[in-house]
Formats: sequence, structure tokens, C-alpha cells
Amino acid sequence: MLLRIIIILLLITSSLSAESLKDCEWGNKKGVPCLTVSKTPNTSAYSELGINKIIITKQDIINSGAIDTVDVFQLVSGLDVFQSGPKGQSTSIFTRGAESNHTLVMINGIAINDQSVTDGQHDFGQDFIQTIQQIEIYKGSSGAHFGPSAIAGAINFITTIDYTNSYSVSGFNGKNNSFDGNYTKITNNGWHLNIKGATTRSETDSSIADGNEDDGVENVQVNLNGEKWINDNLKLKTLLYYRSTQADYDGSSTSEKGYFSDNRMHVFQTSLDHKSKKSENTLVFHYHNYDRGYENIDGTAVLDEYDSESFVVKGERKIIPTNEKFSFGYGSEYKYDWGTFENRGSYIASTKGHMKDLGFFANVGYKLKENSILSFYGRSDDHNTTGRNQTYKLNFTQILGKIELGATHSTGLRNPTLYELYGTDNSGIGGNVNLDPEKSKTNELYGKYNFSNKLSFASTAFRTTIFDRIESNEAYSRHENQLIDLNQEGLENELFYKGNNQIFSIFTNFTKSRSTKGQAQNRRPDLNYGSNYLKKFASSPIGAFNLNLNYKYTGKHTDYDGAKNTRQKSTDIVNLSFSKKLFGYDFSLSISNLLNERYERPATYSQDGRQFRLGFKRNY
Repeated sequence: MLLRIIIILLLITSSLSAESLKDCEWGNKKGVPCLTVSKTPNTSAYSELGINKIIITKQDIINSGAIDTVDVFQLVSGLDVFQSGPKGQSTSIFTRGAESNHTLVMINGIAINDQSVTDGQHDFGQDFIQTIQQIEIYKGSSGAHFGPSAIAGAINFITTIDYTNSYSVSGFNGKNNSFDGNYTKITNNGWHLNIKGATTRSETDSSIADGNEDDGVENVQVNLNGEKWINDNLKLKTLLYYRSTQADYDGSSTSEKGYFSDNRMHVFQTSLDHKSKKSENTLVFHYHNYDRGYENIDGTAVLDEYDSESFVVKGERKIIPTNEKFSFGYGSEYKYDWGTFENRGSYIASTKGHMKDLGFFANVGYKLKENSILSFYGRSDDHNTTGRNQTYKLNFTQILGKIELGATHSTGLRNPTLYELYGTDNSGIGGNVNLDPEKSKTNELYGKYNFSNKLSFASTAFRTTIFDRIESNEAYSRHENQLIDLNQEGLENELFYKGNNQIFSIFTNFTKSRSTKGQAQNRRPDLNYGSNYLKKFASSPIGAFNLNLNYKYTGKHTDYDGAKNTRQKSTDIVNLSFSKKLFGYDFSLSISNLLNERYERPATYSQDGRQFRLGFKRNY
């Protein structure tokens, strides 16, 4: 509570000395540099065209009324989100039907995987959205761009400076509310200094379906960003990021005898960006750690402790083309991970160890003709247990008037986690230092037709095979590479319209995720579809206002209900939000799950019903 008060007071008092900032200008050392879409690693001027990249801006996040990352990702085609209860509970994302640990998660292009997690997946339930400036989603194999674990894709959180000074409040009662604020100042000696802070509380339903208690969460985030132009060609950027999520957890899918989770994350990142007539260069130093603990709800005993640390150095150079046909870039990344955990509950397990990986990467883009581009991306990773492994990506893009066509072949890999290498537990499953990495091959065909500069239709067909999967053997004695492969195939379609004061899209996603024995994978719906609509009404009986409407259908799928795999119901989730400027404030009303759909995802874990949320925001 004290930290909440400090953040609120800091944001309010900062507003008293705020100065109006100049209009956005990229590269303006005294004014406001624009936040532009960040460049994808291991690309160059011509090879970047063939990247499948979805950008969710800060304004998109505000328009949606989202509170945490789950609110955002639930509306994205091709991402299946499963949260074990209300906000703050454990959350997994399955991208294009792949495993939940096949999506790499990053901050500003650097992986933030927690090595104390048994299977290496990122828990999105701990991430709230208020201090995030932009989200980038890469669907499809991206190992040649980002390194290991990006078999199905990658998600990149951007935490750069927000030059709009503001504070906002939203909620619907004393137990469900959020406060956040942003303040930026440009000092006389050229520093751009930024602080963002947010705190969120939520307490609605029990995690267990038909439970008798309410499970709550409290999240605090603080970002400190700094930028300074050392000279006309060199810029220094720094980030300090702190996140704390404290949540009530149930003992199991059938027991409300719960415990308390305290999940903390710290990030320090500093980088040098250099631009000359011949190249663009970046050098990044990154450190993050996770400190997680779980104890009985009455505080009588600490059950589980998890700790991990990661250090990364990454350098990259993009050569500015000297001709109109050829571009290239190259770089290197060193990553050292250390982690440990100790489980002391009914499930007793532990592990401790370290991993290191040295990667080298390069790319080439070549214009066969003015509108025909061939791109190649390659990366080699040398891991301390799995040795040297390569990933690559080959893309061809052709533009024929209003038609864009593309074909991609790519590979990916996931190295074993510390638990899979060195762990032990009371089920007798042991680590195996001789494990090979999981690997994948992906083929994609892409097409887009631009009916006009306002209306377009895009479609992507894909097929992925994942082999050398890491699982426990039939005797449950240790982890081994399995001979049964996984196949994912699908078709993604989107009709997109952007007109005057309105944006409208309709999307469909058909995905099949099966083992080579034909068995359907749990928590992988074969079908989802939906639409997103944003409209700015210039005039109405109540004056100008904005409307944002999102709808997503998630099809039937199998899941484990505590006794066996059963067929789960489909859902229709509708979110609606309004915003209106009045008396210098932006007032908002958000209605999540408008149809009050009651469902479990995953099975036995209830999700929130309809909620109304009021808020206001003030720019100063």
C-alpha cells in the first residue's frame, strides 16, 4: 500500500512542474523523437519486407480498455490464451497451435525467459499493460531473428519513453481499480528523462469453477527511461523496470486451500545506437532477474522458492545499401542464464544450474527486380550442453500491382530448460544433460490484395513440423527426446478497412495441431474468428466520442477436466468501450465480456463474467 501511495503522489507532484513538450520529430535532440515501429533484429533495408509483424500501439491499448496483457492477446487471431482463473493467475499462450513454450518473449528485443520455470514458458498472467508503450507480435518461426525458443513466434514488449505527460484512474469498486501516470522532462543538458508508474488491484471470482472464495491480485510497475544524444550520430538509452505481482492461488484445480504468490521482476537495459552514412549500429547490455515465492495463505510456511538471472550482450550492424539491389546486416549475441528452485509442497522438486549461449547471425536482401525481393536470414547458436545448432529463414516476396505474394521456409529450435537438464522430483523424473534441442521446420504462403488504399484482404497458409520433442519417458524416470512429432497447419485470413475516422477488420483462423499419431493437442481450438471496429464520431447528441468494439469466437477444443480429456464449449467474447473528452479529461467506459459468457479456460478454472469499468485520463 505504501508503494501505491508513493507512486500516486510522485505522479501528481510531477504534474505541477510539467512543461509542454514540442511536436514529435524523429532525431530531434531538444524536442520529441517519435516512437516508430522498431526494426526487427537480423534484417536489413530490403530483407525486412517479408516479416510477419503485428504492431499494437499505446493508443490501441488505451482504445481497447485493456488492463493486462491477457486482455490484449485474447483479441489477436492465432493466439489462444488460457488463464487459470481471473487476473493474476497463471497464463499460457499457444501461438498457431504450437506449445506454450514455443513463443519467445522479449523486452526491447532481448529475451526475458525465466530459467527457474520447469518448461520454460512465460507466465503472461504476471504482466500488466499500463507502462508498456508498444507490443510487437511475430507469428511464425522466428529463430533466425531472435534465437532459441521462437519456434512458433515471438512477442516483444517496447518500454521506450512516452512523451505525453498524463495520469489516469479506472475501476469499478474499491477492490478493482487501477492508477497510472507518465511524466517526461527534457533537461538543459540534453537528457530525456521519463518515469512511468502503475498499480492495479483486482478481486473478482474464485479461480476454481463454482468456488466459494474470491482470488485477488495486486500489481505494481515502475519504469525509468533515459535517453541522451552524445553527439549527432550516437545516442545512449537506459531502462530500469520493476514489476511486482502478488496474487492468491488455489492449491489445485479442485482445492481452494490456497497459498500466496509473490512474483518480482527487475530489468536493467542500456544501449548505444549509432547511425552513419554507411551503417546503423546497436550495442545492448541487458540484465534481468526473477524472484518468486509461494507460501501458505496464513503465512505459516514458505512452500516454493524460485530465482533466476540472465545477462545478455548483443551487437548488430545494418549496412545502409550503396546500390538499389543488395542489403545485408550481421551481429552477435551472448546470453548467460542461471536459475534455481525448490518445491516443498505435495510435489517436491528442485533444480540448480546455468546455461550459456553464443549466437552469430546475418542476413541478405537482394532485389531480383524492382518488385521481386529474395531474403536469407541465418543464425548459429553454440549452447553449453546441446552444442552448435543452426536456424535459417528463406523468403521470396513479389509485388504485382495491387497484389503482394510471399513464400517462406524457416527452421527453429528450443534448447532444454534447467529442469529438463538437471532437475529432480518425487515422481522420479530426472534431468538429462544429453538432451538434443527441439527443432522445427515451417513453410508459409502469403498473399495480399489491396482493393484500394483503404481496403485490403490478406491470407497466410502455414505448416509446421516439430520434432525431437522433450518429454518424460514412458517409465517417468527422466526427460528424453521423443520420436512422436507434432504437426501444425492452418489458414489465417483478414479483411482490413481504414477510412476516415474508422478502422474495421474481420479475421478468421483455421488451425490443426496434431501429433503424428493423429491425436489432437489439448487447449488448441481448430477455429477462431472475430472482428475489431474503431469509430471516431465527430458529432452526435452528446458531442464527439470514440467507440471501440471487439469480438472473438473461440471454437471447441479438448482439455483435461481433472479426470479425463473432455470436449470444451466454444465461446463468444465481446468487449465494448467508449471514450469522450470533457472538461480537459478523457472519460471512458469499458464493458468486458459484454454477453456475460460463463466459461472455463482451462477446464475447471472459471473466467470473469461481464464487468463495467469507468475511468478518466488527463494529459498535462
